Amino acid sequence: MSITAIILTYNESRHIARAIRSIQAFTDQICVVDSGSTDGTAEIARQWGAEVHTHAFVNQAKQFQWALDTLDIQGQWVLRLDADEVIEPDLAREIAETLPQLPADVVGVNLKRKHIFMDRWVRHGGRYPLVMLRLWRHGHGRVEDRWMDEHMVVWGGCTVTFNGGFADHNLNDLGYFTDKHNKYATREAIEVLNQRLGLFARDEALNARSASPQASFKRWAKERVYNRIPFTVSAPLYFLWRYVFQLGFLDGRSGLVYHFLQGCWYRFLVGARLMELERGVAHLHDKADICAELSRLTGHKLVAQSEALAPPEVGEDRLAPRI
Repeated sequence: MSITAIILTYNESRHIARAIRSIQAFTDQICVVDSGSTDGTAEIARQWGAEVHTHAFVNQAKQFQWALDTLDIQGQWVLRLDADEVIEPDLAREIAETLPQLPADVVGVNLKRKHIFMDRWVRHGGRYPLVMLRLWRHGHGRVEDRWMDEHMVVWGGCTVTFNGGFADHNLNDLGYFTDKHNKYATREAIEVLNQRLGLFARDEALNARSASPQASFKRWAKERVYNRIPFTVSAPLYFLWRYVFQLGFLDGRSGLVYHFLQGCWYRFLVGARLMELERGVAHLHDKADICAELSRLTGHKLVAQSEALAPPEVGEDRLAPRI
């Protein structure tokens, strides 16, 4: 079974060689889609045998779907890998040995991701395993068209889960971590505001069959329960749930830093950013005007429902742009 890997990059010189090395043994084609790196990322990727393509970045979903729609993907299977992620040797062997034996009705493979923070595995607090669909038959998958928390979805068959090691291990410092999550907070606030106001089409393709049941349940819990609770209450309670009841305290001092920043500070920041955006458009009633103002406030180009194209149903070949 031939495999094509797709990696999105922007200034990932610290990570890209490590990511490529981790998948070279079982992939036949590695495509790096760069959005204008200035730190030599593209050159390093080429040195390690990857194809490098350049494309302007809007968000993760659009960038990855552009790769699926545009690149000459030669593999029968496609692997999505972030530049700061690593496929560990046991999972590499499992993919190489098990993938060719899968029956034809299996169209997707979920991987169990672990998070490494301050060089320590975050084992508790509900952070392991994070089951994500990252490997699928070419022509049977697409990425959700969302500003944040986008997942791969598949059609035409079922999914299975592999057990080998798959790690998210970013080597940058806390400044990078907080800056990244500050940007995430704006994108997630856009998603929540759209959920409340119905500004533009929402991609609802994620379910237990099209991706992992865990991802589907988490999406439901966030959108149907968590987002309806005031953030001044939900963020601290979520941290306590993770840190006490899901045993996050067993992750040590670095775990406390991680669970507080990712499970409390970030969730609070999303709520505060949402409150700011809601206040910024409270005087507007027309969806086009609201989207125009949100575009000014966030720096992201948003298009109102009447001007946007709805995303296709799972199973269509291409994903029409809608924002």
